[in-house]
This record gives sequence, structure tokens and C-alpha cells, in this order.
Amino acid sequence: MLTDDALTFLSEYHLATLSTLGRAGRVHAVPVGFTYEDGVVRIIGSRGTQKFLNAERSGRASICSVDGGRWISFEGPARVTADPAAVARAVDLYAARYRQPRVNPERVVLELTVERVLGSAPFRA
Repeated sequence: MLTDDALTFLSEYHLATLSTLGRAGRVHAVPVGFTYEDGVVRIIGSRGTQKFLNAERSGRASICSVDGGRWISFEGPARVTADPAAVARAVDLYAARYRQPRVNPERVVLELTVERVLGSAPFRA
């Protein structure tokens, strides 16, 4: 599904824009750090923030990361979980890509199961 170039891009330090549907169907787009592993995009954050409320309400999300002419976008069903094992895995992946996040007892993880991938030509298989 993804090329080696895409997997390399996804291991580098790049932020992205997470888009969810907010109240009244408006797009809510915010910058986030994210990770990708085995067809799942993960975003960590605090329980109750708008991006997580929107994902829980609609059950869908999209994320796009860009660096010059290189870009990749994922979309699919999304769920928010506070499961300790899922949160711990997401934190480990985040720490490996970015840095160790601060302690946050309200942490949850948004898990986006990738249905569709768009991206620059070197990223498409």
C-alpha cells in the first residue's frame, strides 16, 4: 500500500493537519503530530478536546502531512480510546518519531484506520 519512500517520510519529523467534522458539518482542521503503523494512524491528546469530540461524533477523520513537494494524506474511520495498552502503544510510537510527551493523565488516542491514501508520486505503490 505504501512505498519505502512513504514509510521513510512517515518516520521523519513532520507535523500534519487533522481534519474532522465539527458542529453543523463545518471542517475542523488542527495541527498535530501523528504516527503510522500497520494501516493505523495514531494521534495522542487530551480527552474532551474538540478534535476528539468531533471524531467520536462522526466516526471519521482525515490527516495530511506535507513537506515541500512531498505529501501524504490518509482518511478513514476513526475512534477515540482511553484503553491503557492502546494509549501506551501510541505514546511509544510518538516518542520514537518526535519526543517523549509530557505526562498526561487525561491522554487518549485517536486511531484512524486507513481506507484511502493519497500522496505524491514516490509515495504511491
